[in-house]
Amino acid sequence: MYSDKVIDHFTNPRNVGEIEDASGVGEVGNMKCGDIMKMYLKIDDATNMIEDVTFKTFGCGAAIATSSMSTEMIKGKTISEALDLTNRAIADALDGLPPVKMHCSVLAEEALKAALLDYQKKSGKNLGLNEEDFEDWDEE
Repeated sequence: MYSDKVIDHFTNPRNVGEIEDASGVGEVGNMKCGDIMKMYLKIDDATNMIEDVTFKTFGCGAAIATSSMSTEMIKGKTISEALDLTNRAIADALDGLPPVKMHCSVLAEEALKAALLDYQKKSGKNLGLNEEDFEDWDEE
């Protein structure tokens, strides 16, 4: 069963949409369940602060809820703080997910890190992210 927080974020998702001039965009998907998440970041280069974050997710209620919660958790945070966000922290913030839906929180973490990897490429800043770390994400 889903928690009240999961249901709230699914029925009232926060930060839905696109950012036209995004600093970084990341898209990930899961081949088995068909969920696809795309995350957009607007980052202040001088302060390394995430000024805005939005998402577009095609998937189940848990996928939408984890996308929404992850954006709430990193908006206004530094890049370093965002890099520390884990799928477990996202699931915990939603008061848990059914075991069969934990992959949705993994996708949310991966979408964020894919967007940060894109920012790393565009900005030339070394965030410590490697392209090779993202190759197997769609097979989980």
